[in-house]
Amino acid sequence: MTSSSRATGIGRHFEKGKKSLPGAGGGGCPAGGNDFQWCFSQVKGAIDEDVAEADIISTVEFNYSGDLLATGDKGGRVVIFQREQENKSRPHSRGEYNVYSTFQSHEPEFDYLKSLEIEEKINKIRWLPQQNAAHFLLSTNDKTIKLWKISERDKRAEGYNLKDEDGRLRDPFRITALRVPILKPMDLMVEASPRRIFANAHTYHINSISVNSDHETYLSADDLRINLWHLEITDRSFNIVDIKPANMEELTEVITAAEFHPHQCNVFVYSSSKGTIRLCDMRSSALCDRHSKFFEEPEDPSSRSFFSEIISSISDVKFSHSGRYMMSRDYLSVKVWDLNMESRPLETHQVHEYLRSKLCSLYENDCIFDKFECCWNGSDSAIMTGSYNNFFRMFDRDTRRDVTLEASRESSKPRASLKPRKVCTGGKRKKDEISVDSLDFNKKILHTAWHPADSVIAVAATNNLYIFQDKIN
Repeated sequence: MTSSSRATGIGRHFEKGKKSLPGAGGGGCPAGGNDFQWCFSQVKGAIDEDVAEADIISTVEFNYSGDLLATGDKGGRVVIFQREQENKSRPHSRGEYNVYSTFQSHEPEFDYLKSLEIEEKINKIRWLPQQNAAHFLLSTNDKTIKLWKISERDKRAEGYNLKDEDGRLRDPFRITALRVPILKPMDLMVEASPRRIFANAHTYHINSISVNSDHETYLSADDLRINLWHLEITDRSFNIVDIKPANMEELTEVITAAEFHPHQCNVFVYSSSKGTIRLCDMRSSALCDRHSKFFEEPEDPSSRSFFSEIISSISDVKFSHSGRYMMSRDYLSVKVWDLNMESRPLETHQVHEYLRSKLCSLYENDCIFDKFECCWNGSDSAIMTGSYNNFFRMFDRDTRRDVTLEASRESSKPRASLKPRKVCTGGKRKKDEISVDSLDFNKKILHTAWHPADSVIAVAATNNLYIFQDKIN
């Protein structure tokens, strides 16, 4: 790899694919206008010191109601947790999430034409709105997207005329009476069945999928292209964005994330490794290579450094539930944009500014290329994103308060309040502070999810899924 590709981060992006508020945190707990504490609810996953690579959680997603919570891991498995009904004898208790269904979504494959291994790792999970008793979700690895149906069976048919109870065919000449089959109760069984497989449409690795508000189409994005699919059609898709240059040596940026607008089915955005966001309207043309809006923050020349382009790369972009705002996450900060103001972000929240002095070592150990996600709470008044040392950050947009919390088994006692953590950048360290030099960069919170209606959050820390909720006295 050339030195120029290392400097821009573009080469490293493809290489990895193949195989303003105080940054230190503290203060009150943001939760959409109400000042309350977060407490431990549950933790899922083994306590083993040696974590198998296949068990590392790679995506977390609540469904539209928040009653189901899905996780995907690097082993290609999807685990769905269901929220139990609240206990009437304890009206202030919250329903816990327990395992509802586990299934193997993707298997490792080999592309014989390109001599490439295709990992089974689940990159994204997206739920479809529930239309009937069954649930549907999309899951994707680097190349193939699958539509899964999750359904329940608590009855079975008995009394067939032409076959026995064990399924064997009966001799027609021995049938002396006509029977009417009946349904008998059985133990509840949850079935996950693949209904559609969308393949062979992406040359590069898929980084995003997003379901449209029309509930009939969805988009999938890789490093250079975005495709539009119909949920009922698997053998073709429409290419709506293509940024691949005629000469790949002229490539200067890649697509890092894409998402549909929550209410306008013709509008979507995609972010790039150059720190820009493009909003496109599919009504203007079939191929949306020309954007309708272009969001970019002017760079301060005085702060320009060798790492500027790498840390400005956007790893995640999310529309607010209202559709008025969108949020982008780069390496050091989270930015909130007003769709009506392209010139600069409405808000900039520093996630871990104390790492700016550590960028050289973070570059050497490849942590600078970590892709952190971000999420909104149900009312769009607070945002959450992850950091290192199993820390995660929350920002209240109304009060401008922020907090650093930790996902740790040491504070996993039931109903135990999470203590705000503070990072000390130098000088004298207080008792409850942690030095920036003591941070564990192998422990990182890349994937988080916020319940669409309640104050419940899910945080993935390596192979463990932590669930926290607001503390009710």
